[in-house]
Amino acid sequence: MDRLLKATKYSLMGLKAAWETEAAFRQEVFLFIILAPLGMWLGESGLERAALVGALFIVLIAELLNSGLEAAIDRIGEDIHPLSKKAKDVGSAAVFIALVNVVVTWGLILV
Repeated sequence: MDRLLKATKYSLMGLKAAWETEAAFRQEVFLFIILAPLGMWLGESGLERAALVGALFIVLIAELLNSGLEAAIDRIGEDIHPLSKKAKDVGSAAVFIALVNVVVTWGLILV
């Protein structure tokens, strides 16, 4: 139980850090706050609602992982290195694909 409490504490600290330092994360949270209830209302079945809201969760997950990756790269050094750039670009691409997934999922279900 102690491990679970500590893990929860660290997770909440991570969410707080992302909220305080990542504008993109804040924007995606606002998007989630608006679209998740809409997805729950528009979905005609449990599976549709799960897909609509789940796609939004994937964006938040991708953004958190991208932010962590960027922080680790920045920790190594601020100089521009091809591998650091590649890592950051790939993390950004993951967020982009997650956002495309929202559009495709919502489009397929609602149109």
